[in-house]
Amino acid sequence: MDSQEPENPELDALSVAESCSQGHTSVLSLPTQQGGIICLLCLSNLITTPRSPTLHVSYALSQLSLSLPLSPSHRTHAHFLCSPLIHALSSFDDQPIACQIISVITTLCASNGADIFAEFVSGIADKLSSGALAWSRRQLYMLHCFGVLLNSQTSNSYVLIKDKDALTSNLVAGLHSPCEEIRGEILFVLYKVSILQAKSINSDGADVLFPHCPKLLHLSLEALMKTQNDDVRLNCLALLTILAQKGFFVHPYANDLCSMSLDEANNFMEITEDGEDCPSLNVLFAEAIKGPLLSSDNEVQISSLDLIFHILSSEGTPGKLIQVLVEQNIADYVFEILRLSECKDPTVNSCLQVLNLLSTAEQAFKQRLVVGFTALIPVLHHVAEVPFHPYQNQTLKLIWSCISDCPGILSISLAEELLLCLTIMLKRNNDGEMSMPTETFIMTCSIFVAILKSPSSSRISNLATSIQEVPKYAVLACISTFGKDPSQLLHSLYLLKELYAYSYEEFSTSNSNNLELRNSIISLCTSHLLPWFVKAIHEINEETVLGVLETFHFIMIKDCDMPATEFARMLVSYSWFSLSYGCLGLFPSEKLKWRVHLMVSSIVDILLGSDTGQYIRDAVCYIPSDPADMLFLLGQKSADNLELSSCQSAVLLILHVCSLYNDRLADETSVLASLEQYILVNRRNFECGAADLSTMMWLVNLYGFFRNFANKSYQISYSPEAERILFYLVTENEWDLPAAVIHSSSLRWLFQQEKLSKPLSYQILKLCRSHGTDVVVHGSQTINEKMIAELVAAEDNYAAAILVSLLIELVEQEGHEHDIVVIVNFMEKAINAFPATSDQLCLHGMGNAIRALYYKSNHYSLQTFMAISFVTFNILCSVHPEVLSDNEGWVAVTIKLIDYLVCTVAVHGWTDDSLIITGILSLILHHATNNALVEASKTIVLNTSLVSTINGTIDTACSKGPSVIDHDEGANTGESLIFVLLLYYSYLRSLHAALPDHVEWQNFVDPLNSKESLTAVRINYPDLCRLMHFGSCSVKLVSSYCLLELFNRLSDQESREHEEPNCSIGFLTSMMAVLEGLVFYSDMRVAMNCGLCLSMVLGWKKLDLHHSRIIAKNFWLRLIVEEMALSLAVPCLSSKSFFNHHKPAVHVAVALLKLDEIPLWLRTVFDDYCISGIIGNLEASHVSSEIVLLFRQLFNSNFLKAEQIASLNYVLQACRKYIYSNSIQDNSWDEHAEKNFTTLDNLRQVREYLIHLMSSQLSVKSQNGDSRLLEELETFFRSQ
Repeated sequence: MDSQEPENPELDALSVAESCSQGHTSVLSLPTQQGGIICLLCLSNLITTPRSPTLHVSYALSQLSLSLPLSPSHRTHAHFLCSPLIHALSSFDDQPIACQIISVITTLCASNGADIFAEFVSGIADKLSSGALAWSRRQLYMLHCFGVLLNSQTSNSYVLIKDKDALTSNLVAGLHSPCEEIRGEILFVLYKVSILQAKSINSDGADVLFPHCPKLLHLSLEALMKTQNDDVRLNCLALLTILAQKGFFVHPYANDLCSMSLDEANNFMEITEDGEDCPSLNVLFAEAIKGPLLSSDNEVQISSLDLIFHILSSEGTPGKLIQVLVEQNIADYVFEILRLSECKDPTVNSCLQVLNLLSTAEQAFKQRLVVGFTALIPVLHHVAEVPFHPYQNQTLKLIWSCISDCPGILSISLAEELLLCLTIMLKRNNDGEMSMPTETFIMTCSIFVAILKSPSSSRISNLATSIQEVPKYAVLACISTFGKDPSQLLHSLYLLKELYAYSYEEFSTSNSNNLELRNSIISLCTSHLLPWFVKAIHEINEETVLGVLETFHFIMIKDCDMPATEFARMLVSYSWFSLSYGCLGLFPSEKLKWRVHLMVSSIVDILLGSDTGQYIRDAVCYIPSDPADMLFLLGQKSADNLELSSCQSAVLLILHVCSLYNDRLADETSVLASLEQYILVNRRNFECGAADLSTMMWLVNLYGFFRNFANKSYQISYSPEAERILFYLVTENEWDLPAAVIHSSSLRWLFQQEKLSKPLSYQILKLCRSHGTDVVVHGSQTINEKMIAELVAAEDNYAAAILVSLLIELVEQEGHEHDIVVIVNFMEKAINAFPATSDQLCLHGMGNAIRALYYKSNHYSLQTFMAISFVTFNILCSVHPEVLSDNEGWVAVTIKLIDYLVCTVAVHGWTDDSLIITGILSLILHHATNNALVEASKTIVLNTSLVSTINGTIDTACSKGPSVIDHDEGANTGESLIFVLLLYYSYLRSLHAALPDHVEWQNFVDPLNSKESLTAVRINYPDLCRLMHFGSCSVKLVSSYCLLELFNRLSDQESREHEEPNCSIGFLTSMMAVLEGLVFYSDMRVAMNCGLCLSMVLGWKKLDLHHSRIIAKNFWLRLIVEEMALSLAVPCLSSKSFFNHHKPAVHVAVALLKLDEIPLWLRTVFDDYCISGIIGNLEASHVSSEIVLLFRQLFNSNFLKAEQIASLNYVLQACRKYIYSNSIQDNSWDEHAEKNFTTLDNLRQVREYLIHLMSSQLSVKSQNGDSRLLEELETFFRSQ
C-alpha cells in the first residue's frame, strides 16, 4: 500500500513488496491494484482480533475484495481465509463489517468451486452446532451468512452439515431469543435445511425437524404472532408451509409420544383430551395467522393463505382445527382480503381455495359466509368472464351454499345481479363462446333454482321475462354436447322444471309474463327437446330417458291449462305411445315402466278429461311393458278376475287413445284379432249388460277404426259373430254419442252400417239437442255437429238418409216441435259448412221431408215455420240442379207455399214469412232455367191467385208516383217491393222453360192489347220505367234487370219471328228519357243495364223514321256520347277504372254508329283529335271489349284514318300479348262468391243473395273478361 495510507504496523505489513513487516512468507499474500501486496496472515490476525479497529478491518476487507480477482492462486488463499472469515463473523457486532465479510465469503464461494463452498457451509454449520456461542446479535450475521450460502447454491448442501441434529436443536432453541431478527434468520435457515433435506439424495429418510415437533410449531407460531416485520413473517410462513406439507400439523405430538414412557404418554393424552394443550396449538395458529392476513404486503397475505390451505388440505387434518379457525374469525379475514383484492387472480385464487376448505365446518361457517357473501359477487363476475377459470366452480359453490342455507340473504338487487350474471354464463355456454365444465354447469343451475326459491324472487319485477331464454340456453347447450357429457342434461331439465313451477307461483305479479314463460318452455320442449329425444332414443341411457319423461310429465300435471293441453297433443302427434313402449323395450326396468304408464295416464286425462286416466293408474301394476303381451291379455276371459278386467280396460283405453291420434302401437291385424277375441270370450258380460259404458265406447271406436282399415286393405278377415255382438251392444245399450270420443274413420264405419241406422238416428237427435250452437273443434276427436255434417255431405255412408228419415219420422209421429227445430237448424249449419250437404239430402228424399213439414206447419209456431223456410231456401241455394227430381213432392211444396203466401198477404200483408216464401219461389223458378223443378215452376207461373197478388203489389207501388223513393229496403213496403220484383225477374226468366212457345213477349210491352189468353204477371214498360226513375237504389237495380230481361226476350223473339215491338212515339220517348238519365248512374250494374236497353231501342228497325226525329231532337244522346268521348280523350284521366265507367255510354255510341243514317253530330264528336286522343290514352292493361267494339264500329263507319288504324293496331296487339303473358281474368262483374247463410232470420242476406244471383246470370251480364276481349280483338283484326 502507498505511503498515504494510515500508519499502522499491521497495515504496513499488508504493503510489503516481498514480505510483511512481521516476516510472514510472501506465499500467503495477494497483490493489490496499486501494486502492493496483502499479507493474508496479517489480515487473519486483524479480522480475528475483536479489539481491532473497525475502520482498519473494514479497509482491509475492502482491499481484499478488490484483490481476490487479481490473484492467480486465489483458490489456495480461499482455503486459508475460510476459518478467519468464519471466526470474524462472530467477532464483530458491526453490521457493515458483517456485510463485507459475507460479501467476501460469497465471492470466494462463487469463484472457487464447490469445495470452498462446502468448507464455508461446514464451518458455519459447526459453529452453529457447537452451542458454544450464546445467541446474541453477533450470531445474527453468521445465521444470515449461513442462510445466504444455503440459498445460493444448487448443489446438495444438506450433506455438508455434519451434525444435523445438533444444528437443528440449537436453531430451535434459538427461537427463544428475544431478538426478532435472529428468530427471522433462524426460521429461514430451518426452512432451507428442511427444503435441502427433501431434495437431498443422501438423506436417511427421517426428517431432521420432526424430533422437535410440536415445540418447533409452537415457537414458530409464537414468532409469527409477535412479529410485525413482513420479512420475518415471510420466513416464518415459508417454514410453516414446508412443515405443513410434511404433515407436522397433522401429528404434532407423535414424536413426543414416542419418546415418553407409558405413564407419561397416558398423562399427556389425558391433558390433550381435556383440551388444555392440543387445542392451544390450533388457537395459537389461528391467532398467529391473523397478523399476516392483515398485512399490507400482498405476498405475505398470499403466503398466509397458502399456509392455511396446505394445513387444511393435508390428509388427516382434524376437523376441529377447521372449526377453531372458523370460530376465530379467520373466514372473516379471508373475506376481507377477497373484498379488497380488486379481483386479482393470485389473491382471489388463494382466498377461494381457503374458503372452500373452511366451508366444511358447515354450521360455524354459515354465519361467516353470510357476512362475507357480498364479497363473492364481484368475484363471480370476474371468474365468469374467464373461460375455464380454475376457481369458477368454487365461487359458485360458496354462493350456492349461502343462498340455499340462508335464502333471506338475497336482496332484490343482489338476486337480479346474480340472475343476470348466471344468464350471461349460460348464454355464452350455449353460443360456444365460453364452455362450462360439468361441475360449473351443475352449480350454475343449482344457484338459479335456489334464487327462484328465495323470498326475493317474488319481489323482482318482470323476472319471468328476464329469465325467459334461460331454459333454452341450458337445454340446447346440453343437447348439443350430449355425446361428450350426458350428465349435464339432467340438471338442465331440473332447472327447466323449476322455472316452469315458478311460473305458477301465487306471488306472481304478471300473469301475462308467466304465461309467456310457460309458453316458451313448452315451445322449447316441442321444438327442440322432443324432436331430439325421438331422434336420440337409441343413444341415451335409462337415467336420461327417465329425466326427460319426468320433465314432460311435470309440465302436464302442473296444470291442465291450454299450454299443457297443446303440449300433450304435440306429444301424441310424435307417436308418443309407441315411443314410450319402445323405451320400455330398451330399458325394461320397473321404475321406467311406472313412469311411462303414469305419464300415459296424465296424457289421457288431458286429452279425454274427466279423470279418464284413472283406469290406467288403477292397473299400473298389471299392465305389461310389451304391446304384444297387452294384446294377449286382452284376449283372455276376465270373468270374475277383477285385476284382469281392470288391466283389459286400461289396455283398451291405451289402444283407444292411440287410434285417435293414429299411433300404431301394434299390427292392425293383431289388434283386430285381439278385439274380436275380447268380444267373443266376454260375450256373456256384454249380453247381460255388465259392460262398463266407457269401456264399451272404447271398444266400439277401436273395432270401427280397425274394421275401416280392414275394408281399405281388403286382406284382413273379420269375425261376423264378433260384429253381431258389437251391433247388439250399440243397439241395446244406452250410450251417448255427443259425449263419445271416436276417431273419424271409426265414426264413418259406423254410419256405413245400415243395421245401425236406428240407434244412430237416435244419437243424431241427442247430438242436435245437446248442441244449440256451433261447436268449435280444437283438434280432439269428440263427436260434434261438424263431424256429422261432414258425413252427411259425403256419399259413402247413410248419414244423409238417416237424417232425412229422422226428420220425416219426427213429423209423421208428431214429435216435439223442439226436436224438429234442432234437426232443421242442424241441417242449416251442415249446409253452411258443407254445401254438398244439400245434394245428399235431396238425393235421399228431402223434398218429401219438406212437404211433410209444410203440410204440418199449421201446428207449428212462426219461429219453426221460419226455420223450415230458411233451410228450404238454403237447400235450393246450394243444391245442383241435376240432383233435384221434378216429382210431386216439390210440386206439393210449391202449391202449399203459394197458398200460404196468397192468404198471408191478403190477411196480414207482406210479413217476414211471406217474404221468405217469395224467395223460395224465386229459387224454384231459377232452377227451372236449368231444366229442374219445371213442373213446380209451371205451378207458380199458372197460379192466377199469385199473379193477382203480385200484380196488385206492383200496381200499388207504381200508383204512388215519386213517393216510390220512400219504398227502400229499410221499410216494409220497400222490402216487399224488392222481393216481388226479384220474383218477377225469376218469373220472366223461367217462362221460356216452363211454357215454351206459349209466351207472346209483345204482350208484356202493351198488356192492354194482349192477344194471349195466358194470365201472367205483367209489369208494363211505363211501370218499370217509373220504378227505375223514382225507385230506391235496390228498386232501380232489380227493375233495370227486369227491363233488360224483357228486352232480351223481345230481341230473341224478333230474331226468330222478324217482328218488331209495337210502341208508340210517346212511350218510346219517355222510356228513352229514363234510360238516358241512368246511363251514368253510380251503380254500374244499373248504368250498364240501361245502356244495353237504350242500345236495343236504338236498333229497332221499324222505327227508323221516328228514330230520326227523336235522335235529331235528342240532345241528351249527344251529351252522353260527347261526355264519353271527351273523357276518354283526356290524357290525365286514363285508367282502367275510368275506362270501365264509360262502358254503358260505349254501347249507346255503338248503337248510334250502327244506324243506317248516322247522326251528323257524331262526326263532330269523333273528330281526328278526339279519336287520336283516345288511342293515345289506351294502354295494354286498360283495353276492354267495349273499347274494341267501339273502334270496330268506328272503323266500319269510316271514322278512322290510316295512321290512326296503325296506332290502334299496335296498342291492340300489345293488349293481346299482355293477356297471353299474364293470363289475367277480369272478374269485376263476378265479385260476389256463392253465399251461405248462418243467420236463420236474416231476410237482408236472402235479398242480397237473390240480387247477386240475378246479377250473375250469363244471359244478362255484360260479358267482360279475357275471353270476351280476345274475341273482340280477333273480330277487329279480321274486319280490316
